[in-house]
Amino acid sequence: MKKIFIVLFLNVLIMAQVENTIEKTGTVPMFFYDLLDYKSTQPAKTRVDVYVEVPYRVIQFVKTAKGFTASYSITISIFDEEAERMITERSWNETVDSKDFESTSSLKNYYLSYKTFDLAPNKYTFRLEVVDLDSKKNYIRNEVFDIRDLTAPFAISDLLLITKEIEVQGKKRMVPNVARNVATQKDGVNLYYEVYSDTLRDVLLEYKIIDIKENELFSVKDKKTFDQKINQVNFSIGTPELPMGEYKLILNLKDSADNLLTSVSKTFYSRWVGMPSSVVDLDKAIEQMVYIAKESELDDIEDLPTKEERQKKYIQFWKAKDPTPNTEENEVFEEYYRRVEYSNVHFKHYIEGWKTDMGMIYITLGPPNNVERHPFEFDSKPYEVWDYYDINKRFIFVDQTGFGDYRLITPVYGSWWRYRP
Repeated sequence: MKKIFIVLFLNVLIMAQVENTIEKTGTVPMFFYDLLDYKSTQPAKTRVDVYVEVPYRVIQFVKTAKGFTASYSITISIFDEEAERMITERSWNETVDSKDFESTSSLKNYYLSYKTFDLAPNKYTFRLEVVDLDSKKNYIRNEVFDIRDLTAPFAISDLLLITKEIEVQGKKRMVPNVARNVATQKDGVNLYYEVYSDTLRDVLLEYKIIDIKENELFSVKDKKTFDQKINQVNFSIGTPELPMGEYKLILNLKDSADNLLTSVSKTFYSRWVGMPSSVVDLDKAIEQMVYIAKESELDDIEDLPTKEERQKKYIQFWKAKDPTPNTEENEVFEEYYRRVEYSNVHFKHYIEGWKTDMGMIYITLGPPNNVERHPFEFDSKPYEVWDYYDINKRFIFVDQTGFGDYRLITPVYGSWWRYRP
């Protein structure tokens, strides 16, 4: 005989806020990091270099006799792939000094940390945590990282993007581009990598850059002879200026018969200073302006024939909205796309979150002052009520299908639906 379990929910009323669970730092992520595989000196191991870049804007500086000082800790924890068993962990503190207040708030300033680990090839979960020692705020990033076996007769390390070279005590040093943003690099995409060979080899190097839609934008070939050692390679791909967006650099290594020996790739970005980190596709970003731009303004941008022209017009639109044009930060720009990103994370259903009714209201008006959630009612379908006290508006969303597809049933009228800061 089948047992039937019935759970009754009587008039459940949940009072809550639509929370901003996405870290709100505007145009600057809490920190950047990069994980890279290199050949280890230890048998059967791979060396993993970990870079952590913390922007000045996200740490708290305290006034001192000599200027301003900030302190934070970094913890790198490495687990097995399922994050159930810790393999190793390392923690340390960093202190950053600045002579003037302006530099502490500049979008261009950051502090870079570096550590190495020797691990057996496998998949691991890396947990990186930064804790501001003054404000006590902590920021966490998690990534499952595949540590490759580089003991084969012919192998290549990961690609490290380079911002520039500087001279330290008479020696040239590379400054890693941990944020992987090449917008300000007028000489193209600069990179460093290592090739490991068990014999003398002539190799054809094929560099390709593709966009987010996998269209090939640029390619260049080079030839090198690799010795029986660790071969260090610095290469600059002199690309034309790349429009705003996300890209991938692919490096194929082939023999004289054009057979592929090995391959490696790296994702990178092109975005100007002050651009929200969530904006990676220009065409998508333009489409998402529907709640703040007039139809004629969108047409003016979308009808331009080239991506470069659309980008220029796009930048002009947002600069005109900047409430503080004398600063690097554009508060309206960053807040708008923060709301878009939040909507994509929390309101996605059959369509992208920013296109849903909840997404439309959230992007337009921001978080409501109060939310009533009614997920289980005998006499009605699941519904939510959002109240905005400052504009005296209430919006009711009903899940008609029972699968979380909440639709707005409140009549829409007037001009309230244009973006409000």
